Amino acid sequence: MNFDQLEGKWKQYKGQVREKWGNLTDDDLQVISGKRDKLIGRIQERYGIARERASEEVDAFMRTLHDQPAHNIRDPDETYSEERGERAKSHTAGGN
Repeated sequence: MNFDQLEGKWKQYKGQVREKWGNLTDDDLQVISGKRDKLIGRIQERYGIARERASEEVDAFMRTLHDQPAHNIRDPDETYSEERGERAKSHTAGGN
């Protein structure tokens, strides 16, 4: 996902931004409005970190948004294997 897409879907993603960077206020999120430079600047201010580090964190966060499915609903029979980095259906005795 790029920042043009984030800006267009800001209302959908700002909750995830707030979850990642809990020190950002609602006013911060409103000012940021999906703009990369504003997000980096606010993270820099709120966390007292260098601009380069804030930029790296934002870029890493953006990569996680790209990897997520369009919906957040998971199949209840589906599990995620951290080790293998994949999802698999759980098998039950006497199942299908």
